[in-house]
Amino acid sequence: MQETISTVHSIDKFQSSFQEFLEASELTRADKANKLLSQVDMLSLTFEGIAHLYTKIGALEEAGIFKDTPWNEPKRLVPTLVKGTLKSGHPNSSTELLSELRILGYARGEIQSSLISQEEAAAFLEEVLVHNLEFVFQEPTEETRINLSERELKKISLLFKFLLEHSRLEGIKEKLAEEITIICEQRPVVTRPAREIISLVKEKMDLSSDSESDRILKMYVDELYAPSAATREHQTTEAYEQFLKEASADMLARESYELGNAMRSHGLVSNFHASLLLHLVAQEQDDLVPAALKLNDTGEAEWYHHKKFVRKLFREVIHPYNAQCIYGFAKMLEKGLFSRQAVRAGLDNMRRMRLHSKTEEAIRQSIVQKHPQVNALQYLIGALIRILGQPLGVGQGNNPTCQSARGISMWSQHAPAKLINLVITAATQNNIVFRFEGKELESSLLGKGLVENLDYNLDAVSVILVPNLDKVYNEMMRLATGRTEDPHKWVNPALYGQWIQIGFASVYNYLLNAIHDFKGFQKVLYASCHPDYNGGQRLVYPNPVGIYITSSRGDMLGFHAVSLLRVRRDPQGAMRAYFLNPNNEGRQDWGQGIKPSVFGHGEKHGESSLPFYQFASRVYAFHYNSLETKNWIDKVPEDEVAKVEELARESWGRAYVWNETPKQW
Repeated sequence: MQETISTVHSIDKFQSSFQEFLEASELTRADKANKLLSQVDMLSLTFEGIAHLYTKIGALEEAGIFKDTPWNEPKRLVPTLVKGTLKSGHPNSSTELLSELRILGYARGEIQSSLISQEEAAAFLEEVLVHNLEFVFQEPTEETRINLSERELKKISLLFKFLLEHSRLEGIKEKLAEEITIICEQRPVVTRPAREIISLVKEKMDLSSDSESDRILKMYVDELYAPSAATREHQTTEAYEQFLKEASADMLARESYELGNAMRSHGLVSNFHASLLLHLVAQEQDDLVPAALKLNDTGEAEWYHHKKFVRKLFREVIHPYNAQCIYGFAKMLEKGLFSRQAVRAGLDNMRRMRLHSKTEEAIRQSIVQKHPQVNALQYLIGALIRILGQPLGVGQGNNPTCQSARGISMWSQHAPAKLINLVITAATQNNIVFRFEGKELESSLLGKGLVENLDYNLDAVSVILVPNLDKVYNEMMRLATGRTEDPHKWVNPALYGQWIQIGFASVYNYLLNAIHDFKGFQKVLYASCHPDYNGGQRLVYPNPVGIYITSSRGDMLGFHAVSLLRVRRDPQGAMRAYFLNPNNEGRQDWGQGIKPSVFGHGEKHGESSLPFYQFASRVYAFHYNSLETKNWIDKVPEDEVAKVEELARESWGRAYVWNETPKQW
């Protein structure tokens, strides 16, 4: 309501400024144009405001808003330059925004021009969308998140939301298919981005051709909206549930098989799947559940052993508007997590807990499509089931909270009961407590963390845990700062758990803002993690690693926390580092040809990967076993270290002084 009032007020001010611009003399015209662009900037912060600007774009062009600017001749505009101009900030971004709305008007035939045809304008817009996928899909890259203000990011995102809803999309089918594939291959806990693209494709695209992109897009649409023959015939939840009531045993078996296959193809769960599973449980058709979840032998044995408890959870948590947790249930069963008494006890306790009013509000705020029959507790348990089943799917997106995401992922892999207890405490008390060097840190009594404005496009577990974990982490860092070494040496084991190795190496000297003994540091990294130089030893637990994030030009952007999960040869024979990147995105470019991959090189779902030497070139801190690693350091070849050092020096290393004096590791 407040935003609507604000938009109406902004429209009034825009109209007043527009009138002044129309009446301006040659002497005052430039000043009035700047004033008008300021009102355009204000209006562009709401979707309604951009819609209003679109209704006025013909009049704005006729009035000469583009006169004497680089945007004056639409035929000379270059699609690949749009992103840079939008990211440069006001006033250029405001003029660029108007220019895109003008091109949209041409493409839709709502504005006539002798300078550019309707077909040319439509082709231009398609190119713009292809080159700005991070904004089209509301998934900004790490570089964009760091360099762009929240205000400008909102402005650009709203523009592309408007363009997407009003443009033809036939020309970007291939890119859409690629984007959905990149997202789904990571098996994210939050599937909203993929679902929104698939919904858009379903509503706006003709997929009747025989092209490969049409085939891929139709496959994704069917997986969500028509995963079986029966769902194609009975297209509403009500009609499908009536079909289930009347279906024979053979029909139900076929439905279970088809929906199970559809879910496992790319990890997306159809709303129909919830109706099927609830029907099977209600009718005690236990023998069909393994097919409906497409369980492996371990999962099937787990189902029959714990079906009484799991069926109870199914009935209380699963709903067509909370269906994605079904995939989490399947993965949990296959991991044998229900055989852990502490996990069962924790989940049983969650069923009975009463949510704190603030956590309930936060959970509600994170759900895009709410349903009156699904309460906040159901959403929370559903999110926890997904995280326990697919711990590498946790992502924190726009938040500077990679440490929190890394922790949630680690605990779900190696201390699931601890994670459940953390969630219970945060959910019921809006508070958590950690111990750091003998001192208890209670999140509700601490100051602000790194997060100023929480992005609610997260799973319900992250929404309630991240603000609390962020405060605790920030306080631990504050208490450990000022020592002669990187504070993470003490903070990581305290935050994540005692499986973190005692040894700690950092190449970055905080006090001198310098890089110290890079060669020795890299030898320790290789001797610790690289199988060719550490006696073939594998990583047992995720290693919390600090890396330098760099731009596509290799420029230093900042620090980032990832988990190194394993180091193996990929199917092509190259030694690769496989890691969890909490800002999981499939379009990363760290410069120098270093582009983390999310599939196609032996990655498990949720992993990112790089050739080991490229990953090593961005590492600045990690944990290791100091007693074992010292035996292997001398076996690391100098030419391998030199290759890594060259990449480092010519990218983020340009921002530091380098001290080559050897130190004791």
